[in-house]
Amino acid sequence: MEETNRQRKIAGVLQQDIVDVLQRAAQDGMRGVIISVSKVSVTADLGVAKVYLSVFPSEKREEIIKGIVSNTPAIRHELAQRTRNQLRRMPELLFFGDDSLDYIEEIDKSLKGEDLDPIKNPDILPRRQKR
Repeated sequence: MEETNRQRKIAGVLQQDIVDVLQRAAQDGMRGVIISVSKVSVTADLGVAKVYLSVFPSEKREEIIKGIVSNTPAIRHELAQRTRNQLRRMPELLFFGDDSLDYIEEIDKSLKGEDLDPIKNPDILPRRQKR
């Protein structure tokens, strides 16, 4: 189902405000970590917002996202204060890690020949499980 204009507008507002909140938090305690909000999608009833976060360095992704998830009520409260004139009700926030940058990096390595060649060595490919 396609997103409505209202969903896209709310997602855009939430994305900008989440970036501001997370950047301020990153300045306070997370040195050397870059957090970007790659996408926000809002459900049709505007009750849930899925937030996809890209974290650099990627080794710290799980730790950072766990910290953000544990602070979701405080983040949601801060967003509600910022958007009180635009939204009647703040959607629930669900945070997910976005690993698309890692995927792009793997493809780039493969294209440059820096990765193992699956054609010459098919044993490196994962085997499909029969159902």
